[in-house]
Amino acid sequence: MVAFHASALDGVAANPALPTPLLLRLLTFDGGGHGPPRRALQRAALPEPAIAAILAHPLQRARIDFAMSAGAWPAERARLVDDPSPKVRAALAYGPEWPDPRTPVAPLPDAVCARLLDDPDPSVRTALLESPYLTPAFVASLATHGEPEARRIAVREWEALPAGVRSALLVDPDSEVRRAAALRECRRDARLTTELLRDPKAAARALRYGLLTLADAERCIAERTHLASLAENPSLPADLVERLATDPDEAVRLAVSLRPELDEPQRMAIDFTVGDHARGDVEWVRHGLTDPEVLRRAATSAHPLLRRTAAQSPHLPSDLLRRLARTEDPVVENLLSIHHPDTPQEVLMRVFARLGGTFSAWMAQTHPRFPRHGLAARYADHPDGNYRRLAVRDPAATPELIERLSHDPEVWTRQAAARDPRLPLGRLREALHVPELASSAGANPALPEEEMTAVVDRADVSA
Repeated sequence: MVAFHASALDGVAANPALPTPLLLRLLTFDGGGHGPPRRALQRAALPEPAIAAILAHPLQRARIDFAMSAGAWPAERARLVDDPSPKVRAALAYGPEWPDPRTPVAPLPDAVCARLLDDPDPSVRTALLESPYLTPAFVASLATHGEPEARRIAVREWEALPAGVRSALLVDPDSEVRRAAALRECRRDARLTTELLRDPKAAARALRYGLLTLADAERCIAERTHLASLAENPSLPADLVERLATDPDEAVRLAVSLRPELDEPQRMAIDFTVGDHARGDVEWVRHGLTDPEVLRRAATSAHPLLRRTAAQSPHLPSDLLRRLARTEDPVVENLLSIHHPDTPQEVLMRVFARLGGTFSAWMAQTHPRFPRHGLAARYADHPDGNYRRLAVRDPAATPELIERLSHDPEVWTRQAAARDPRLPLGRLREALHVPELASSAGANPALPEEEMTAVVDRADVSA
């Protein structure tokens, strides 16, 4: 794998010890037309003078980066709502592109979202409606909006809408809105389900969720129409469930095996196969990730997909967490390392050992419970550079060891050592001029202010 090399200026831009005057210099940087370093624009807890400098920055790219910052408070980003560039407003409307899965992104205030939805530029309106960060109340408020796409989005909050509003959406002048509304209402209306089964765009989803008549269910089985969707339908009669449990199509049998009403012997009597890497997204479990009873049923099941879905809950009680940690299922371990705050250290280490250099390994390594103590003694001389890198995490690692690791053959290990504040100052200064270490050294919080200033000066950032 090729390591990411960046400049010392990029590192300084992210340095937690960066003084405000130097930050302000960076934020006015033209960057040869590319603007300030993104890591400066997307720092958390920016001081007011820094925010003001970004909002007034002449380069659109700089304002876009701030608009999409996961580190800024929504009220701070919202100040771009009147930006002259529709690209900036669209970036604001959508929100951060890649947040940390452990850190939820707070939505923009509803009043700001309402202004963005009425923006004169259609790209801004589209970006807002595609945003995953809208509050349920705002989504519900769209039910009477003039834009059909907004009304269609409002259907997500179907149960929260007044009866009269739901009725209006069912006869909406826009066919996509009517279809979306019918697909929600059909869960309690067999007539609507029958109508939707005649719509090729809606048939599979109607079979999965709609209230079915026996005649419709039997006809779909006879015609073998979307059987995997039908196998999940909550209203499917028990005798038809039994019939589909022995269907020749493996996908149909797997869908039946995931039904919530089955007890464990019934579930495991079905002949199904689960892929080694199938993540697990069983809907009734996913919707119950805060429900102790649902979690217990799923986590104690022999069905891998139920366990894997339960492993995505940060609310697993300690006994279920321990149970899942013993399943020897790599997918379960990966999911626990991402989602649960108390994932055992041995699980985190197994994920790191198995997947070093991947996103899952990074999530395990950055988990608050990832081991720290004793790593230097265990791994400083390990033949695998991924493990030698762990030695830097140990609070007992000496400056001499950190310096030695900054010369390691493995670039990731050298970079980890270059970021560590225990690195002797002479080597830290030297690392600033080594291409693959410059960014890491620039981000080192022990870097003296005069060295940060020198980095900024060398980049021709105006004072």
